Amino acid sequence: MAKQRQPGSTRTKIAAPPPPQRPQLAESGGRFLQLERETEQEFRPQLLQALQDKVDHFQDPALEVAPSCPGCGKAMGHHDSRRVWWLTRFGRIHALARRYRCQPCQQNRRPLLEVLGVEPGRISGSLARLLAVLAVVAPYPLAAQLAGLLLGVKVNAMGVWRATQRLGEAAARYSEQLSQYHADDRSEGAPTQNAPPAVVLSVDACMLGMQVRTHRRRTCGEPLPPLPAVEEGHFRDVKTGVLLLPSERVETSPGRRSVVRRFLVSCLGDADAIFQRVYGQLRELGWVDARTVVVIVGDGAEWIWNRTKLYVNRCEILDFWHALEHAWAFARVRYGEGSKQADRWVRQIGKDLRAGKVLEVIARLERLSPPTLQAQESLQSLIGYYREHAARMRYDEYLRLGYGIGSGAVESAHKQVIHARLRQAGMRWSEAGARRLLALRLLLLNDDWTTLDRLRMVSLAG
Repeated sequence: MAKQRQPGSTRTKIAAPPPPQRPQLAESGGRFLQLERETEQEFRPQLLQALQDKVDHFQDPALEVAPSCPGCGKAMGHHDSRRVWWLTRFGRIHALARRYRCQPCQQNRRPLLEVLGVEPGRISGSLARLLAVLAVVAPYPLAAQLAGLLLGVKVNAMGVWRATQRLGEAAARYSEQLSQYHADDRSEGAPTQNAPPAVVLSVDACMLGMQVRTHRRRTCGEPLPPLPAVEEGHFRDVKTGVLLLPSERVETSPGRRSVVRRFLVSCLGDADAIFQRVYGQLRELGWVDARTVVVIVGDGAEWIWNRTKLYVNRCEILDFWHALEHAWAFARVRYGEGSKQADRWVRQIGKDLRAGKVLEVIARLERLSPPTLQAQESLQSLIGYYREHAARMRYDEYLRLGYGIGSGAVESAHKQVIHARLRQAGMRWSEAGARRLLALRLLLLNDDWTTLDRLRMVSLAG
């Protein structure tokens, strides 16, 4: 039977929701934004022309003296003049470069380009240093995109890579030469009249993925020499050292300290290389003299402690958290993974170690009788580890002197120097590429980037 509608009743209609609207974009982000960009577009050509005028001043043949041949030392004769260009921050610069030639030695020189420090068809030194900053913090393709957004310069990833390699090679050579210079006892370091009473050195190593190609190919010409073999598989150690002053460790919150200033040293090399570079950095800073105590913080790695004898006046500290890791290894075997009893036991061990009771802790461990063979072996390993490093575990004394007892500074340095740039997904490095980029990242993180202004870019042909 059909339902009768009551008199005066109305049927309620549900209105359909309005269709979604696309977000509206303004014509510009603001009037001032438009003014900024108009000003840049207006004056960029003027800057380029002003730079071109300065370059033209050097092209006067009357100011150019025939150079001497680097081979025989005789004056070279004028051979020809060619129009060349190079890329700058404001655009391309052109110049008429005179070429001189020594026929017997088959040597060529172009004094104008040598004076200006540029190569034809390449990127100028100022732009290269800006591109290298981008490449130090981002992969090369992303750095090329950032160059367009930040600098207004169109350059591809290969151009960024080439500029970075040239500057990185210059920085790496300078760092190596400086280390060799300070390794000689006859060298002069910075003045040490204000040398600190103590300086803290933390050293550690991490792994870096390496390329495993044994040869390279050219599309034309003779083949390139083979790449050096990658030892121990596809990874290499990158060793890092952190230098800081105890007086510059400030307490930012209860129980938490932060470093005001630090200096980073890193290298793709053996243990001797990192200690040699650390010593060179100390002398370069003027932070070490006969009275300075060099406080060395590290884990139980033998390569660290075998080289601390380089410093006669030293204090060796075993990283507190590595000491607790060994205690945790035994506690998990004895009490079980995730056991509250294991947590309480390790907490007590940590409290006693911080109080300087390492001998009491060892004596207490020796009185334990674990029920299983695995637990007994783990206990003997822990006792042996604490006995070996007992002289480096006077944590109460180190805390009182303000030295610190952890290697958090160098762990953080690994993340900033290496992980953030060189250990991104899928990255593999040649030895030369890693060495060059590490040298540049150290300059940036040590706030010493202006050193590049005093280094000449390495020629691609060199």
